[in-house]
Amino acid sequence: MIALSDTHMPRMAKHLPLPLVKELEDADLILHAGDWNTKAVFDELSSYAPVYGVTGNTDTDEITALFPARRIVEAGNKKIGVVHGYGKGQTTEKRALQAFEHEDVDLILFGHSHIPVLRDDQRPIILNPGSATDKRRQQHYSFAVITIQEAISVELVFYKEK
Repeated sequence: MIALSDTHMPRMAKHLPLPLVKELEDADLILHAGDWNTKAVFDELSSYAPVYGVTGNTDTDEITALFPARRIVEAGNKKIGVVHGYGKGQTTEKRALQAFEHEDVDLILFGHSHIPVLRDDQRPIILNPGSATDKRRQQHYSFAVITIQEAISVELVFYKEK
């Protein structure tokens, strides 16, 4: 499963980056934590695997009509909470945690800050995959690969060139 967020396409990239495309070719599921910007991103990702996502604060009306602000995705025997994480007050991570504070989820996927975060020493696992196309002040572009067997394993994938 591939997790990504904040693609901001086509403003930040005209195409999905090659390191991401290589992983998408073997994906069985794709999760997007918002700020797609256009439906074309969903359409392209859907050519690889089923896609579940949420809307972000910069998405068009077309995207907000397709996706909720938060959702729970069941994958294998695990539940993944997905939210963009924008809002006022607190940190993005705290807003993401708060969005699922009354839910029994195994992993919370969020975006918004473009800062990769992986806290896999707790439950729920906390994951922000960063951005595959808009690294902002980060050193690398990034996304995540999630493997679910009896446990959840998450790998952040970093690269320098789109």
